[in-house]
Amino acid sequence: MALTPVGAGELAAIVTSLEMRERPRPRPLPSTPLRLARWASPQPAAYRTLFTRVGAPWLWFSRLMLEEGALAAIIGDPAVEIYAVVDRAGVELGMLELDFRIAGECEIGFFGLVAELNGKGHGRWLMAETLARAWRPGIGRVWVHTCTLDHPSALNFYRAQGFTPFARAIEIFADPRLLGVLPREAGPHVPLLEEARD
Repeated sequence: MALTPVGAGELAAIVTSLEMRERPRPRPLPSTPLRLARWASPQPAAYRTLFTRVGAPWLWFSRLMLEEGALAAIIGDPAVEIYAVVDRAGVELGMLELDFRIAGECEIGFFGLVAELNGKGHGRWLMAETLARAWRPGIGRVWVHTCTLDHPSALNFYRAQGFTPFARAIEIFADPRLLGVLPREAGPHVPLLEEARD
């Protein structure tokens, strides 16, 4: 086996793509004080704020790198649905993005809750709500991807919900913390490597 070096200032992740080809049988909806609120006309600034709040611990950065117009074109597309997870007081604690731009498919573009909610069963509720919205007439495939920078339970969570892995890839990219896109303290589980060592 050979190791592939990753340069100083770069990160590498193994990305696993998973899919469902059949709508799962209905299951009881887990109870939660949370609800989904559809963003009919999401504004890029508000979207980026929630995206960062949910994703910074896992080094989500892709949407933060987009120029305003490019981001607005995606999140404003009528075939892309954005939801905020909110508590009883209306505080936004998570996000869901469903992408129907490919006919017959739904990609779960982003799915997550703030770190404080991890391990409390809210993820199962959010997935049940997600699948109820994703599986609509004309949809024959729902898919999602996760990577090794995500929560360590993410891959097994998706598999437990009925998704089947179908592809794997390695992604190498500049560390968004060193680019100033995310705070340096984001993703504490992934060490910052700024300079090569001899």
